[in-house]
Amino acid sequence: MKALVQDSYVSAEGVVHIEDIEMPVVGDDEVLVRVRAASGKLYGWDLPAIVQSIGRMTARFRKPKGHVPGLDFAGEIEAVGKDVVQFRPGGAVFGWSKGALAEYVSVTEDALAVKPTNVSFAEAATIAISGFTALQALRKGRVESGQHVLIAGASGGVGTFAVQLAKALGADVTGVCSKNNLDLVRSLGADHTIDYTKEDFTRGGPRYDVILDMAGNHSLSELRRALGPDGTLVMVGQAGIPMSEQSWLKSLSRWLRAAVWSPFIDQRLVALIQTRSKEDLLALKDFSEAGKLTPIVTATYPLSEAPEAIERLEEGHGRGRVVIELSA
Repeated sequence: MKALVQDSYVSAEGVVHIEDIEMPVVGDDEVLVRVRAASGKLYGWDLPAIVQSIGRMTARFRKPKGHVPGLDFAGEIEAVGKDVVQFRPGGAVFGWSKGALAEYVSVTEDALAVKPTNVSFAEAATIAISGFTALQALRKGRVESGQHVLIAGASGGVGTFAVQLAKALGADVTGVCSKNNLDLVRSLGADHTIDYTKEDFTRGGPRYDVILDMAGNHSLSELRRALGPDGTLVMVGQAGIPMSEQSWLKSLSRWLRAAVWSPFIDQRLVALIQTRSKEDLLALKDFSEAGKLTPIVTATYPLSEAPEAIERLEEGHGRGRVVIELSA
């Protein structure tokens, strides 16, 4: 089968290419999925900043050889192991798996859910990882109905999910993004929008019960100015900021300083460490089928164009998600 192969964890430039590799072996408790679409990102991009930092430190001590990237996907079940009870061949599913940017993946039942009927395979391929991050960030912030929530980086892969989920939870949502993305963020349900090129939300203006910082371009002191006296800051990632030695060190430094400050102030400053669970996958499916969650796919590319598309993505991507289509 054909797959995208990555030779480095640190950068996409010149190190991703298409290869023919062996088909995955299907265990007794596993499901073989023919991948129709997979989210076009390498490990770490648009994940919580602390996860990015840990991953980059680990990468210094090892280099992948023949490593297939990708985490979230959607497709059709090709075969099931003898112990599988929830799924049958031919069903449409979505979920997460290491090596998702390949024509086939083999995963356990816990990593899969039935694809929502109201989304395409390309849209479903963006739900798992970005959706987990957004949903868990809102939980970490203890978001409740009626609270004022600001989402910095609202037009990115995680931000577009966070805006919609915050509205589904009953929050009053302010989305921060560039001028070109204001209409998009409003269409997702944001009550207020801020063009960060014209207005700095940390300098005067309202104070918020919860801030989800997807952008990572403000200091802790600046963010605390925009936070209510007993509000919560959730540090999530660096949407649209190219990964570099400086950016990941900055993320780690912010996380460590927040951990030191938090015991001595009334505000909560927390970093998100994302987890993956079948329960959250099913929750995201329910939000989608209820019409409360619409994945934003900016562009789709065939597998043959994936290396070039991913190299462009590393330069910074601030609107929705890009998807690689692996089969018709």
